[in-house]
Amino acid sequence: MIQVRDISKSFDKLQVLKGIDLSVTPGEIVSIVGPSGAGKTTLLQIIGTLDKPDSGTVDFDGQQPLLMPSRKLAAFRNANIGFVFQFHRLLPEFSLEENVALPALIGGDDRRTAFDKARKLIGYLGLTSRADHRPAELSGGERQRAAVARALVMNPKVILADEPSGSLDSRNKAELHRLFFDLRRDLNQTFIIVTHDENLAADTDRCIKMEDGAITGISTKY
Repeated sequence: MIQVRDISKSFDKLQVLKGIDLSVTPGEIVSIVGPSGAGKTTLLQIIGTLDKPDSGTVDFDGQQPLLMPSRKLAAFRNANIGFVFQFHRLLPEFSLEENVALPALIGGDDRRTAFDKARKLIGYLGLTSRADHRPAELSGGERQRAAVARALVMNPKVILADEPSGSLDSRNKAELHRLFFDLRRDLNQTFIIVTHDENLAADTDRCIKMEDGAITGISTKY
């Protein structure tokens, strides 16, 4: 589904990615681990089309979004890629339900369709009683589940998660990790997760180890 080929990236004289090759198949949960500065987040941002490499290609089912003009690229990203960050990045002035529906509204859904999608996901994630609350009124775990719902609302090909449980306590962290595997089971959702959490990395189908801008090892669960 996703093919990353020979990705290199430098900032000034610092080369942060050195010819990365990576393939991800539908329904796979892949973790990327390594020390700070290894290039993990930069790679995730390039896969997510938020940044462009100096060289190399990113292919989604035969499409190369990084070659698209900016408006078409934004539409592609909205339709195909969901993002979950360490800090939820929910808009504080909107309710949970409005935050979840927002990508669908941006994507062109009418209000009724967008909010129907949002309510179904909110129900699936056990947040119905919190749908009208603003982010400041939610717990940390609830905010991250809301962020996951927002990432899912367009039924993307892949969810990219950057340290998604880094700001959570141990109980909420475990619940979020279980949720990722539930979503794979129930929705055949694909995940690429940058994490420092050894337990999460050990549970994923493949763990990609990075250091100094290169892949230094790949371990599989099975």
